[in-house]
Parts: sequence; structure tokens; C-alpha cells
Amino acid sequence: MKSAVETLTPTRVKLTVEVPLAELQPSLDKAYREIGKQVTVPGFRKGKVPPRIIDQRVGRGAVLQEAVNDALPTFYSQAAQEQELRVLGQPSVEVTQVPVDADSQLAFTAEVDVRPQVDLPDYASLEVSVDDVEISEEDVQTRLDALRARFGTLTGVDRPVQDGDFLSVDISAEIDGEVIDTADGISYEVGSATMLDGTDEAVTGLSAGESTTFTSALAGGDRAGQDAQVTVTVVSVKERQLPEADDDFAQMASEFDTAEELRADLREQSRKAAVLEQGVQARDKILDVLRERVDVPVPEGLVEQEVQRHLESEGRLEDDEHRAEVVEETRQALRTQLLLDAVVEKEQVQVSQEELVEYLVQTAPQMGMEPSAFAQAIQEAGQVQAMVSEVARRKGLAVVLEGATITDASGNRVDLSEDEDAPEAPAAEAEAPEGGAGEAPAGDAETPAEDAATRA
Repeated sequence: MKSAVETLTPTRVKLTVEVPLAELQPSLDKAYREIGKQVTVPGFRKGKVPPRIIDQRVGRGAVLQEAVNDALPTFYSQAAQEQELRVLGQPSVEVTQVPVDADSQLAFTAEVDVRPQVDLPDYASLEVSVDDVEISEEDVQTRLDALRARFGTLTGVDRPVQDGDFLSVDISAEIDGEVIDTADGISYEVGSATMLDGTDEAVTGLSAGESTTFTSALAGGDRAGQDAQVTVTVVSVKERQLPEADDDFAQMASEFDTAEELRADLREQSRKAAVLEQGVQARDKILDVLRERVDVPVPEGLVEQEVQRHLESEGRLEDDEHRAEVVEETRQALRTQLLLDAVVEKEQVQVSQEELVEYLVQTAPQMGMEPSAFAQAIQEAGQVQAMVSEVARRKGLAVVLEGATITDASGNRVDLSEDEDAPEAPAAEAEAPEGGAGEAPAGDAETPAEDAATRA
């Protein structure tokens, strides 16, 4: 087999492949066997029909087509590896010659997107500034109140509804006099915004036994999105009574003996949260700096595939304004992935089994799944390599951060080592190709997918 490659753009190449008949012969033999199992010829058992008889019955062309279809992925993969192509997405293949005799050959071309060459800057030249670590007593008190709320009790009150109250309500919705839905005895926390829009405003000021009607768009069902007349009746009103934040509460709600020790721990939690936020800011800002400093060509074919898939899933193919937004978001995501893939390649980043498992455990709750179920779903979807690529990008970004200069608003150097054990956000932004823009095995290239990444 001979192959040659022609660069069409910084992100697309044309591969030309020529295969002698001898190398195609195993696929031809396989094609004869498969077709022989399907045809019925008097005097021959199925699977025992000679090739010359098959040529007479179904035609040599049909056999060649079967053989070429079987062999093309393998020859394409071998040629791409021979040319050291880092392919992205699926190729567009055109067969230009099929072997008709022993002196002819199979020839085809394949156009495919490839990972572009990315010239990375010296990480030490990158500088970003993040917020100071500030711990306010207000934040400490908020954490304390949240803990108190977990141990609070609900007590009935004889007064009008206020924000934060816990209600039992009966609710019904009508459109043009037709009752669409009703529900009785629904528990609802005022201000949680978990019911129809306008519910909070409608019930505030009512007392137990009182009703009101308001207009709101239905959120689900066959009439979703249509305005309905909603009637809500307050059955009961309760407020949460919080326990005193004293030593007894500290002993009940925590491992500490005194309220002061508990507050000190909450203050440390607040500090750690601020440190983690510094890490998030640093990752976001260092990516911004890299994108400004480095020119990363983006395969427009992959962008268009992902945009089309996204708009089809939303049923908004004709929304030109939204399409423009999705195009920009997708292009940005691909640019980020290609940039981090270049870091991974330069730094020879490797991903261990333990690191992959840790990532899956961290990501599963975001998907609303148990880690084991999430891992199985990833396996069944053939996305394990995509997850490995994502972990590698995280590690690559960590290498960049380690080499960059990071200071806080006061000018002090920031050490992100305390942030190392914290769950990280995905390294790429917005939507991105499934498996990202990472290098894919030839013949099994990565394809666009859904909402693969968010922010760094």
C-alpha cells in the first residue's frame, strides 16, 4: 500500500491511497464467503459456491463492492497512521479506482479534518490576577444559619404569608373555563420559585383559608406555554423555628463542643471556599490569556456538524440569530480543546485509571446519576476515550497554571496547591465535540456530541 497526503487547510488534509490487488485479496475471499452463504445455486451447498459461479450469478462488481467496503476502514486507518495524521471527525472518502484484473489496484482519496499545529508560549510569560481571599462575618453567619435550618422545626402561625414560610396549598389551572389540572395539599416554601411563575407574589399576604387567582404560563403537559387562570388556596402557614446557636447546638450539629469552635470551623470553610474560587478564576483567566496569545485554527466542518446537531435537538434550525450564537460558542469550545490538546501533547500528559475513576465519580452527580451507572453509560456509549481526553486536558491546564504567574488583587503570589484536591470544572467551555477535539484513532474518529464541557 502507498499513501500520500496533501494539506488543504491548516485543519484539513487529503489522503491518497493505492492498494495492490494482492493486499485486497483477503477481503475479496471474505466477500465470496459471505455472498456464498446468501445465494442458492442448484448443485451447490450454501457457503460452498465457487467464486466463478458467484461472479456469474451476482456479478464481479458486487463482490468487489463488498470487498472494498470491508477493507476501506482498515486501509484508511493504516494510511492515516503511516502519515502520522491526528484526525478529527469522520473522513469523506471517494473510491477512484477498483481492481479489475491482477495488474490493477484499489485507489481512493479521503478528506478529513486534522488537529492543527499549535505554537504554545512560554508558560512563565503568562500572568493573571485573581481576587483576594476575603472572609466576611456575613458569610460565616450565612453558613451558620444554613446549618441551623437543617435542625429547625416547622411551627404553625396565625398570620399572613411571608417570604420563607412553608405552606400547604390547593391549586388549580383553567384555560377558557376548562380545568386543565388540579392538585391538593402541595407543600411549598415561599421564595423557592419551584411552582408556577407568579405563585410567590400571589400567596404573599394571604392567610390560611384565603384564595387568589393569577395568570401564569403552564410549565408542562399538553398545554405547556399557554397562559392559564391559576387559583391557589392557602391551607396552612408554618414558619421555620431555628435553634439558638449556642454550645448545645454546636454539640448536636457538629463535632465541636462550643459555638465558638463551630464558628471557627465555618470561618475556615469560608476561607477554603474563597481559595477554591481563586482557583476557578485562575483557570478561567489563564485560558483567556492563552486564547488571546495563541492562534488556533478551528475545523469549520466540525463546527458545522455540532451546530447542526445542537439546533436539530432544540428544533431551532430556522433560528438564524440563535444559530450565530451557537456557532460562536462551539468555535470557542473547539479552540479551547485544541489548545489544551496541544499542551497535553507537549507535556506528554498521561491519565491513570485512578484519575479517570475519580473524574467519573466527580462528574456523575452533575449528570444526576450514580457513579457506577454513569460509568456504565459512558462505556456503552463508547465515550471512555472522551473522558480520558477531558482528564488529560485538566492536567494539561494544571501544568500551565503551575508555570504561570498568578497574583491576587493585593499583588501577592497565589499558591493553588491547596486547590489541587478540589473537584475541578471541565477544561473546555460551552459545547464541544464528543470526546472533544482530541486526537482520534484513524477509522474511528471522534464525532461531535452534546454539551461536553462547561468552564475551566
